[in-house]
Amino acid sequence: MDKSLYKNQFYTLFKENLGLAVYSCGSEKCRPGHTWGPGMRDYYLIHLVVSGKGVIECGGERYNIHAGQAFIFFPSTLVKYYADQEEPWEYIWVGFLGADAPRLAETSGFSTKHPVIEVADLEKAKQGILNIYYAKGNSVAAEMKMCGLLYLFLADLAASFDLVRKNDSGLSYLEKAIRFVHQNYSESIGVSEIAEAAGISRSHLYRIFVEHTGIPPSDFLANYRINQACSLFREHGVSVSEAAYSVGFIDQLYFSRVFKRIKGIPPSKYLEQIKSGAQTN
Repeated sequence: MDKSLYKNQFYTLFKENLGLAVYSCGSEKCRPGHTWGPGMRDYYLIHLVVSGKGVIECGGERYNIHAGQAFIFFPSTLVKYYADQEEPWEYIWVGFLGADAPRLAETSGFSTKHPVIEVADLEKAKQGILNIYYAKGNSVAAEMKMCGLLYLFLADLAASFDLVRKNDSGLSYLEKAIRFVHQNYSESIGVSEIAEAAGISRSHLYRIFVEHTGIPPSDFLANYRINQACSLFREHGVSVSEAAYSVGFIDQLYFSRVFKRIKGIPPSKYLEQIKSGAQTN
């Protein structure tokens, strides 16, 4: 088994903060080729590379990482990472979870399609994680302090990401549009409302969505609604009509047509497969 040159880590015992909670933090200087995985975590885990190089494999992609970059692993995602043979990396990390974790990870610049970001100020980011580590302790007070310092660290990443978005207005508009869909898909909204929320015309919205997602905004909205309906079927056992109303469809027949177009089967058949224990997508 690979051995690191040194490894300092801390795991909290208290995870009572439902909004956000630090699960672990630490630092590691790796030997050449030092490997972890393939494996999964059950929380969000950010690594900041302070020197050297390495490789991560996740989501079917391979990323070459160098100092000054940060990468994230999402919960229940199969990952593998290993240090470079010539210039093995040294990194520090912080793991966290909670109701606010998905939103905070996204606003910090990370996504499942883009798990690697450039850090604007490496020393500041490094100190941010180290502050969390120095505040470690298995008391409620220590947990609260670590959580507060985690918010500050993620806020610095978000501020850095905001600068990137300002230089790419297309991505900024896209983010506003997607956030609007996520927050209002259950209401009677369409492309016009999405464009208005993003502050651009329908034609501009169409171009941005096709450029960055590969599909028009109408398809994005429909796909999101149907996927939410599938979650309701699997997790809450709702009926077809209940799912339709819950995800913004007033007409159940229209919902069934859209569902079949996207999933290949009508929602009634999808429900039958769930009840029979068949695998669904």
